[in-house]
Amino acid sequence: MKFGPFYELQVPRPWNGDSERKLVQESLDQAELCDRLGYDYVWATEHHFLEEYAHNSAPEVFLAACSQRTKRMRIGHGIVQLPPLVNHPARVAERIAMLDLVSNGRVEFGTGAGASEAELSGFYVTQEEKKAMWTEALEAIVRMFVEDPFLGYDGKHFKMPPRNVVPKPCQKPHPPIWQACSRNESIAQAAKLGLGALTFGFPVPEEARGWVKTYREILENECTPAGYAVNTQFAISLPFLCAPTEKQVDELASESFRFFSYALGHYAVFGQHVPGKTDLWRSFHDKPRSSVAPKGWETSCVGTPETLRKRLREFEDAGVDQVICLGQAGNMSHETLCESFELFASEVMPEFRDRDEKRARERAESDARIAERAFARKPKTAAPQVAIDAIPAAGHH
Repeated sequence: MKFGPFYELQVPRPWNGDSERKLVQESLDQAELCDRLGYDYVWATEHHFLEEYAHNSAPEVFLAACSQRTKRMRIGHGIVQLPPLVNHPARVAERIAMLDLVSNGRVEFGTGAGASEAELSGFYVTQEEKKAMWTEALEAIVRMFVEDPFLGYDGKHFKMPPRNVVPKPCQKPHPPIWQACSRNESIAQAAKLGLGALTFGFPVPEEARGWVKTYREILENECTPAGYAVNTQFAISLPFLCAPTEKQVDELASESFRFFSYALGHYAVFGQHVPGKTDLWRSFHDKPRSSVAPKGWETSCVGTPETLRKRLREFEDAGVDQVICLGQAGNMSHETLCESFELFASEVMPEFRDRDEKRARERAESDARIAERAFARKPKTAAPQVAIDAIPAAGHH
C-alpha cells in the first residue's frame, strides 16, 4: 500500500494579507519533506469559489511547483474538473502534458465532474448535465494525448475542429487516468472504463472491502477502456494525523477535522452561502460540538503509530492500493503536520512498503491480464476520414 499527502489548501477565517501565501509555501515545504521521507504521491484538488474550505483553484500551478521541489513522488491531480465550461478539454490536455514533461513523467491524471452548486453554477454547469460533459471531455482528451493531429470532436457539449494538440505527455500512451468516486455507481463506472478509483468517502475498512470487491470484479469481467491504457489502482482518502499519544491525537486533530467536516457539509449539504460574507469559522464555533462531529475520522488514518499500523492493515487486507492522507485541515499547524509526516514515515510506512514490494510482480501479472482482456472488448474502429483544411494566417482570409 502506498501513501501521499492531499491538499485542498484550506484557509479558515479570519484572513490577513499573508494567509494564502503562507499556506501555499508551507504546503510546498511539506511536499518536499514527504518526498525525502519516502511518500509515494502528492495530490491536489481543484475547487472554485469555496471560501475557507478550498483555495486550490489552480492545482496545475501548485503541482508544477511540487514537481520542482520533489524528485520521486508521483504528481497527482485529484481532480481536474472536466466540464468544458470550467476547463476547455484542449487546455486540460495541454496542461497535463506540460506538467508531465516538467515533472519527468510523474503525473497522475485524476478527473471528475465537480460536485457543489457553489462552484458548478459559477460556470453555468448544471447538475443534470455535468456527467455528460465529463464523458465527452474525457473522450476527447485521451484522443488529444495520442492523435497527431487530433481529428476534432463534434459532441453536444463540446465541439472542436482538427488541431495538433501539443505538447504530448512523455508517459506513453498517456499518464494514468483516475475517476473521482463517492458512491458505488461511480466506482462501478470507473472499473468499466478502466480508470483508477479515486474515492473521497472516508470509508471504514469493511466498506472499503465492498468497494474494492465491486471494482475488481467489474475490471475483470466488464472493463472496456476509455483510454489507451488501463489503470487498476484503488485509492481512498482519509483524514490523517500521527502523534505519539492518544491524548495528543485528540488535542491536535479534533478541531481541525470537525471544521473540515462542517465546511464540507456547508457547501455540499446544508449551507446557505453568501460570497464574501459568510464566515464559516465563526459559524462552526457557534455550533454545539456534537452537531459538527466528523464522519469517522476516529477510525481512519488518525492516531498513534501503533493504532495506525493495526488500522491500515485492515485497509490493506481489503485490497486498497493507496491511502491519500488529508492532513491539511482547519488550522492544523505546519509544525504539527511535519512532525506527523515524519513519525508516520518512520513508525508506520516501512512494513507496508516491504509488503508492497513483494506484491509488485504478482500485481503486474494481474494488471497485464486485465488489460489484455479489456482491450479485447474494445471495438476496433478505423480512424475517421476527416478533411484537415489549411488554416490561413491572420489577415489572409
